[in-house]
Amino acid sequence: RRTNMVDLDSLLMQVDQSTSELLNLHKELVKIESVNTGQMPTGNESNVADLARQWLGNEGIESEVVESAPGRGNLIANMPGKSEKNKLLLVSHLDVVPVEDAGKWNYSPFGAELDNGRVYGRGTFDCKGLLASQMLSMAILKRNGLKLSDNLVLVSGADEESGGRYGLGWLAEKYPEKIQSPLAINEGGGTHVNVAGTTTYLMGIGEKGRLEIQLTIKGTSAHASTPWLGDNASYKLSSVLNRIQNYEATRDTSVAIFQYLSSLAIEDVPTPDNVDWIINELQPKNPQLASVLRALSRMTLTPTMVRGGIKSNSIPETISLICDVRTLPHQDDRYVLDELGRLFGDMDGIEIDVDYMAIPNSSDYDTSFAHSLKKATEVSLNRTDLNWVPSVSTGFTDSRFLRPLGTTTYGFNGMDPSDDPLLNRMHGTDESIGVKSLTTGAKIMLALAVDVLDVD
Repeated sequence: RRTNMVDLDSLLMQVDQSTSELLNLHKELVKIESVNTGQMPTGNESNVADLARQWLGNEGIESEVVESAPGRGNLIANMPGKSEKNKLLLVSHLDVVPVEDAGKWNYSPFGAELDNGRVYGRGTFDCKGLLASQMLSMAILKRNGLKLSDNLVLVSGADEESGGRYGLGWLAEKYPEKIQSPLAINEGGGTHVNVAGTTTYLMGIGEKGRLEIQLTIKGTSAHASTPWLGDNASYKLSSVLNRIQNYEATRDTSVAIFQYLSSLAIEDVPTPDNVDWIINELQPKNPQLASVLRALSRMTLTPTMVRGGIKSNSIPETISLICDVRTLPHQDDRYVLDELGRLFGDMDGIEIDVDYMAIPNSSDYDTSFAHSLKKATEVSLNRTDLNWVPSVSTGFTDSRFLRPLGTTTYGFNGMDPSDDPLLNRMHGTDESIGVKSLTTGAKIMLALAVDVLDVD
């Protein structure tokens, strides 16, 4: 294969030859505990950004670390092209979620241990694997002295796990010129489903909205030895939780993925009436796909945090319940408030506050950039039999800051078809990534850059 006189096969072979180097880079990134609790001071992303800047600098690639607050660095690396205009962003993030109970892990959460072809540790998959793969792809372009038509920019942000206020959101507000680009690749897609002897990749064209709901449940305090003299907010909390547990969100099959289920060996045409049946039939055979379809066919309302009480011998007067809400593209904050009113409107002593953290967002699927991404994946895997389905991410990513800047943005980690997505355990115990997915991801990023940037 030759693209504009570039021997792409040779470049992809160099990724395989650099597997040990890629693995070592990835492990060093993971070992830095850039844990983001959401409460300042936190993150320490500058430590990861500095390591990456030094590594890229050794390759002759210029980069900078822009801090939104002390220790909260954002990495921006630039390979200039002839036009000196940005065209393709390689996007990731530097922070990781906390480890709740390290005792449950079979591996040290920040040990970056290699076992049976997988690297284990917090952030291995989310999102330092993507960062390492993107860094190597840039390095190979640089090592081969290849000339680009336009700028290739790597952006790895702080604070993605807590909303991006110190990361891509801050950059988009303060320094939009640094990250404005027609095209971008980020996390939020690129996993695969192996069904009926075929491999189908989910290309992330958008994401659900995210709201944080705080329910303040009020009662009346009293001494715990005479509980009848008070109104215990705990009992109201129990009722609220019971209603949430039994909440049946309206079923919906308008998201694009439901138009492509036939390519996933699902013969029934999905409707709001039969989608649960389809999911239940799918669950034993493909729990990963069943989970995706469940999340994309309804709004989710999930209790995540409880705070209340001031002393063990006092009746709690106020209890705060935090809930995570994920909405489908057409479900705005008014829709959410109506649903909450339907759930709790008849209960006294409850106040509801809504923080709309991320609105649903998407990019068009039928684009030349999508075609380039498909082609890059096929070339990297040496396969022409891949299927493709546009998908919406169940969580939010930094892509929501790029799309309003006019950037066509796809989520695509580029997992290898031999890797089991269920083993990623993103945000969970024993999070991991397959070494094969690291190299495949690097190949795809490299082949995509070659195609999009008219490399010669």
